[in-house]
Formats: sequence, structure tokens, C-alpha cells
Amino acid sequence: MNASLLAVFAHPDDEVFSGGTLAHYAGLGANVTLVCATKGDAGKVTDPELRVNGAAELAELRETELRRSAELLGVTDLVLLGYGDSGREERLRTGDAQALMNTDPLVVEAKLRDVIAQTRPQVIVTFDPHGGYGHADHLVVHRATSAAFFSTGHLDGAPQRLFFGVTPTETARAFGEERGIDPLLYGVSDDTVALKLDVKAHMEKKLAALAAHRSQMGPTSRMAQLTTEARAKMDGFFETEAFALGGTRGPLSLPLRGLFDGLGLPVI
Repeated sequence: MNASLLAVFAHPDDEVFSGGTLAHYAGLGANVTLVCATKGDAGKVTDPELRVNGAAELAELRETELRRSAELLGVTDLVLLGYGDSGREERLRTGDAQALMNTDPLVVEAKLRDVIAQTRPQVIVTFDPHGGYGHADHLVVHRATSAAFFSTGHLDGAPQRLFFGVTPTETARAFGEERGIDPLLYGVSDDTVALKLDVKAHMEKKLAALAAHRSQMGPTSRMAQLTTEARAKMDGFFETEAFALGGTRGPLSLPLRGLFDGLGLPVI
């Protein structure tokens, strides 16, 4: 049986923060499926040289960026659910019926169950219960994906493990406070982490995938405005990707060496 990994995120560019993991398993020959729930059409364009007129054009651009990012990471199976981006802060679309935050999570779960039935992943990766930093769309994706893991337990070849991508408190403390993010709320303690995956070997791909999201990583983005010292520190943190265990259908021994450790598959 081939190893199969399903990664579920909300927006184009969310995948990059677990990009080393996706590249790692794609490189080992696992089937890696990336689900993106929204079009990213409420994103803030951070490159003044890009001429984008309206949400439809932005959605088209961000899909192109996502496809290039996935290609750079070695991911060939991309599933787009097509929901509207809910935005955040002053761009929050509370009255938009197409926005993911206003969609019934049970409907999103049903779509993910279909993807799971088709791709038969042993492992699923998604956002943690805080959605990384509280983004409304991330929270919907966390809830729907977690529910889909539990409601597909009856399937032949049901997924065996659910992991949440998490930010260790040290990392959250280094970068969260300047963005108004409480590191003790959104960061997790080391004993919450089930796996820290060393992805240094995939940093070139990961940074190239990040750069592919030109609309979000332009000169006015938060990332571009980091000092040289802060950016070097960020790149250092990017070399490790941390995961907490969200669910399992069988016994396992912690700490894990990889997402598939102990599942009897040709990858760890």
C-alpha cells in the first residue's frame, strides 16, 4: 500500500507553512493531496506592481500562485473547494453568504469526506484548534477537517491519524507579539508537540513556494518588512515544522519520527 497524505488549508499560501512536510513526503513517493478551501479573494495585495481589479481577478491570480507553489513543493494533486475568502480585521466579510465563515461546517465536512473516500489518506494534516492565529476561515477548516476524520472511521481504509500544524511557544513569542498575537494563547508547549520534522533539506523549495505567492509576499507585506536579523531568525524557524496529534485510530509511541511512523508503510 502506498502512503497517502491529505493536507487541508484555507487560503492559497497557507500550504507553505507546512510546505517542507509536503515536499518531504512527495519526494519520498507518497501520494500528497492538497485541499484549499477558499479562493483567497479577500487577500491584501502587497505588490504595487500587480494590477488586480476586484475579487474575481484576485481569485484567479491567487489560484495561479497556488498552482505554482504546489508544483514547486512536488504536489500534483490539488483540490479547490471554491469558497469565498472571509477576510479578517477590517476586511472581514460577515455579510457575504459565499464567505467560508458563513458556510455550514457540516457541508464543508461532507465535501472533505468525499475527498477522503477518493484519496484514502492514512494521515491528514490541518490547522490547530486556534486556526494558527484565529483566522475565521482557518477555524472553519479545522472544525470541518477534524469532523471528517472522525466521521470517516467506518470507511474501508479509513485515515489513521490526524495532525494539527502548531507553532511552538518559542516561535510564537519571537514573532507573535509584534502582530498582536498572544504567544501563550496561540503557541503550544513542547509537551503538546508530537512531532518536530526537520525540513532543512527542503528549504529552497519552501522559500520558492512562498515567493510564488507574489500578491501576498510583495514589498509591503509583513514578511518583506522584517529586518534582516528577524528574517534570518524566521528562516531558522522555517527549518522545522511542528505537529500536535489531533486523533488516532491505533496505538502509537511518542515522540514520533514522522507522520507515518509505526503505520507499516514504506515511508516514516
